[in-house]
Amino acid sequence: MLPPRTPARGTAKPAPRQSGGRRDPVQPIAPARLLPSPLGPRGLLGLVVPQPNGRRAAGGRRDCSSQGAPRRGRVVPPCRGEEEEDGDSGRMEAVLSRYENQITILSDYLEEFPETDEPVWILGRQHHLNTDKSKLLLDVSARLWFTYRRKFSPIGGTGPSSDAGWGCMLRCGQMMLAQALICRHLGRDWQWEKHKKQPEEYHRILRCFLDRKDCCYSIHQMAQMGVGEGKSIGEWFGPNTVAQVLKKLALFDEWNSLAVYVSMDNTVVIEDIKKMCWSPAQSSGVAHSSAHLHRSALGQNKNTAGLCPGWKPLLLIIPLRLGINHINPVYIDAFKECFKMPQSLGALGGKPNNAYYFIGFLGNELIYLDPHTTQSFVDSEENGTVDDESFHCQQAPHRMKIMNLDPSVALGFFCKEECDFDNWCSLVQKEILKQQSLRMFELVQKHPPHWPPFIPPTKPEVTTTGAELIESTDKLFELEEEFEILSV
Repeated sequence: MLPPRTPARGTAKPAPRQSGGRRDPVQPIAPARLLPSPLGPRGLLGLVVPQPNGRRAAGGRRDCSSQGAPRRGRVVPPCRGEEEEDGDSGRMEAVLSRYENQITILSDYLEEFPETDEPVWILGRQHHLNTDKSKLLLDVSARLWFTYRRKFSPIGGTGPSSDAGWGCMLRCGQMMLAQALICRHLGRDWQWEKHKKQPEEYHRILRCFLDRKDCCYSIHQMAQMGVGEGKSIGEWFGPNTVAQVLKKLALFDEWNSLAVYVSMDNTVVIEDIKKMCWSPAQSSGVAHSSAHLHRSALGQNKNTAGLCPGWKPLLLIIPLRLGINHINPVYIDAFKECFKMPQSLGALGGKPNNAYYFIGFLGNELIYLDPHTTQSFVDSEENGTVDDESFHCQQAPHRMKIMNLDPSVALGFFCKEECDFDNWCSLVQKEILKQQSLRMFELVQKHPPHWPPFIPPTKPEVTTTGAELIESTDKLFELEEEFEILSV
């Protein structure tokens, strides 16, 4: 969820610099309410955990989705606590449910694609509305669609049991990563069909994102890993913060074995990416306590073991700021060109208070999947499959004018093989960097000499992710600070 440009009451402190070298926009902290906890009056790890309280979300917007009601249960507005009394709460939900149904009908009409000869681009694939509109809709519905959920286990044991009102950027990050995993295991042209049996790899991918603390890319893991990036549980994330969180969580994902590279200072370094994707596997060792190693990958392993032959599939994320308050028109053509690349995973971004996952464009309109729908928690079945109907958007996708885009975005690309990355570099040189006085980002061959040395991140010496990892690394920071004081 992107923050409003004008903070609410008081003066909001600037967000801390992320490990990618960029700052997320200034964000006011959402109102919070303390919960009793056996770990202390401030809850898990001493954090203030913002809780749903039934008020309107920031920006005065309720979660009235244009995607329709969820598969099970009633749609609830964001920021409504599960612990509220029945009665007035039930009547309000009924009113909002009827209101959402009206919005859905109107939205379906407004979102219908126009009659045009212009091509539609969706994640590197071109569609023509006059001849293959049905293929276009099938292509969109095949993307995994992650939305607000409710009634999952409380984050951290005492935190929120719904991410409605604050988790939309995290959901967008999940969608981008899920698309990378689909391309890795099933291929870009894989199609999803309702009630059709899907391969085991598909269900395994989906299980990575279920709202359970033991799933590697769940809302629980992302929210708790965000604490290490300076974001309290329940606080809004920017595109760069989500990118840094995915980079850290991927270190624990041995099945997918992705190399996640997040660019720094609008610069993609070819030498660093190839070093990371061809680096040998490393065995567990004692994590060194230097500040640089801690910030780069929450601790590095020192001992090496057997080699891992071949190219490690690359998830490349490029956080960008394409203007000050509005997107600079000089970047529009280059931004749209990224959706034409066969390696495209779309973009994370949106408007103030609303994060979207952008998957393509038509003319001067961006096409996106909207996470602002509250659905009930879905778990896997005993046989490992997942009832996946609520994880696919089966309506015409949303569109918005590209000039309404907030300038804080993050581009995503997936390169399964080294030749895919080489091809991406050629396309960037030809289509993105060609004769532009103001470049959207830079692509350089060698590591800049004034930068710190690049060390490929490896899995830290820990037995868990999430809160316990954050707690241990926070203690490491305290030891470093004490050491610096003693040194002085």
